[in-house]
Amino acid sequence: MKNLQQVLFIWLFCSLNLIPGFLKAQKPTDGFPAQVRLDAGTIEGTYETKTGLRIFLGIPYAAPPVGNLRWSAPQPVTPWADVKITKAFGPRAVQAPVFGDMRFRSNGMSEDCLYLNVWTPAKRNTSGLPVLVYFYGGGFSAGDGSEPRYDGARMATKGIVTVTVNYRLNIFGFYAHPELSKEAPYKASGNYGLMDQAAALQWVQKNIAAFGGDPKRVTIAGESAGSASVSAQMISPLSRNLIAGAIGESGAAITPTLAAVSVEQAEQEGLKFAQQAGAPSLAALRAMSTQEVYEIFLESRRFGFPLVLDGYFFPKDVADTYKQRKQAQVPLLLGWNSAEIPAMALMNGKPLTKENFVSRVKEIYPDDFNEVLKLFPHDTPSDLEWAATNLASDRFIVFSTWKWFDLHRKNSNQPVYRYVYSKIRPPMRDQNLVAGLAGGVMARTDNAPAPQAIGAVHSAEIEYCMGNLSISNDYEWTKDDYTVSETMMNYFANFIIKGNPNGDNLQEWPAAAANDNQPPVMILDVQSKAIKSQDEARFEFHDKFFNRKK
Repeated sequence: MKNLQQVLFIWLFCSLNLIPGFLKAQKPTDGFPAQVRLDAGTIEGTYETKTGLRIFLGIPYAAPPVGNLRWSAPQPVTPWADVKITKAFGPRAVQAPVFGDMRFRSNGMSEDCLYLNVWTPAKRNTSGLPVLVYFYGGGFSAGDGSEPRYDGARMATKGIVTVTVNYRLNIFGFYAHPELSKEAPYKASGNYGLMDQAAALQWVQKNIAAFGGDPKRVTIAGESAGSASVSAQMISPLSRNLIAGAIGESGAAITPTLAAVSVEQAEQEGLKFAQQAGAPSLAALRAMSTQEVYEIFLESRRFGFPLVLDGYFFPKDVADTYKQRKQAQVPLLLGWNSAEIPAMALMNGKPLTKENFVSRVKEIYPDDFNEVLKLFPHDTPSDLEWAATNLASDRFIVFSTWKWFDLHRKNSNQPVYRYVYSKIRPPMRDQNLVAGLAGGVMARTDNAPAPQAIGAVHSAEIEYCMGNLSISNDYEWTKDDYTVSETMMNYFANFIIKGNPNGDNLQEWPAAAANDNQPPVMILDVQSKAIKSQDEARFEFHDKFFNRKK
């Protein structure tokens, strides 16, 4: 399973090319200075007269994790006496440019990256507003809260205080080592990026009222690794009591997508890395420059480091914690996209033919191939492409998201709402580029043309649910795209405001009952509708399959 996870993630996140796309920091022009007093000091952002929003960018929520704080749990920010100007995005976490669909407005890149951004509609006497805290995706290896697709302004116009959070990534955010465990008071290491997110939620509890927000009405959300983060924050003692609702878009910290490993296994991986890097001690690693650590990490050809069952952030396995009903007992809205990863991801380099598909299924499921072939009909060319796409998607990220859905609905008295996002994106504006089939952007070449997407690929929904089509310029958006965006954003906004996506003349979205064998799923498309699931059998098969593989 480890090899499968690595192959799928490397294929998805590393082969999507290196298209640069850095944008200037956001600088509102129709506004004037606006100040807010926080627990650590006063900040100054901008009051935008055109939108009526106050915007604060690059707010430090923890001490810079540099020097001796490299690979340490986040520490409190040092208070400041003067007014801190927060009108530009802070630096993003150190990362390689691995995703063609990422566009940054951040102020460069640095290990000093623990900043967040706030968009608020609150006026001078406003209080008690619902709050959205959004964690970006990127496989815990890339991403940033400054990306235009996560921009919080449109959601803020719905009456929601919106926050995006930077957190440490790759080797800087998830590295474990025996000496790190020895020095930590909880005697474990790793998971620093997840602890950063928890620290941001603790900051929100202390400070969001200053922006008109209600700390008791905080909904957390995220996509891909950000969605996996939400599933993890819901069970962590550091954060599970700090949230009132949760939204997950394609991802969970559950086998086979992002299962956590033992402290001992994580330490051994970290020790092996250090030895290969020629670092005999933790002190030697911390003495290295950012450039040295970054280059050694790239040379290792790793995508990242695993999550760790550290007994601190993760008290136990994620799935087991849900089974014990020890997760945050809050409403949950989650789902995935209709074609998360293409058929080619399953085929191990072979052409997609019926014979090759059957052979590949027999290879992956030697004891269960007859059952799998029945669950994934493949007689016609269309059925074959969908069979391979669905099977690849299940093994990549759909099953883990379904498992999170199933665990929470069966081990909570809170409503759970499920969707499948199905809108295929329109053509790209730049004819020299093509859309990747797992959310990226690729240079168009005659040798490697991108096949046509048959459904909504991984990450395709982000601009739609956050209402940011107009500031994402890669695609030729149509009226239908704006229709889907308005529908999805309204569902999400309703859920954030009241824990229920329904209202505003939207199609009724029923919650999933714990004992329903065909739980409802909302198909989000130009014509959105709720249907009874026809796919539970394939998920239940994989549930048994992956349990046997543990």
